[in-house]
Amino acid sequence: MPTNKHKRKATSHVKTTSVKTAPAGLISSNPKAFALVGLFFVALGAYLLAFESQNNAMFGVAMLSIIAGGATTIYANLTVARKK
Repeated sequence: MPTNKHKRKATSHVKTTSVKTAPAGLISSNPKAFALVGLFFVALGAYLLAFESQNNAMFGVAMLSIIAGGATTIYANLTVARKK
């Protein structure tokens, strides 16, 4: 039997803290702020749709606001760093 047992290196147990794969950009640098801006656009679109959509122009603005806010919020949430 050998006198020295094989020991594992301590570096093999190191875990990565976060993984960020999004490219550098304005939304990637401030994802929480843009998530709030996107939620504001969704709320504004819902308000316009519920109370101010008597004519076709306001209906269109409300729908564009909801779509743009939803897309901004989803993209901002995707760029947040994830822990492994």
